[in-house]
Amino acid sequence: MNTANLQLEGLLIAVASLNQALARKGLLSTAEIDHALAVAEQTALGDDRVMEDLSPANRDAIAFPVRLLRLANNMADGAGVPTFGELARMVGETKGPHNDQI
Repeated sequence: MNTANLQLEGLLIAVASLNQALARKGLLSTAEIDHALAVAEQTALGDDRVMEDLSPANRDAIAFPVRLLRLANNMADGAGVPTFGELARMVGETKGPHNDQI
């Protein structure tokens, strides 16, 4: 596996943990964090370059980190963040088909 991928896995889990800490301390609610992440996802996917130049698989790759963080945020129960593998599997299970796959 590419070392950069491992570094990104660690970074995503760290950000998910920070999001949980923000919510636990009452600085942001999980709903506020989810909204900010939803806006980030729409911003990333709304870029003309993304829609015109990239394949559906590449668009999924762009959206993956935000989708993973949203799942981790919405699963926050005080018990900690699920593992990267669990979250990645859930992202794959919850994404819908692309327009060209319907």
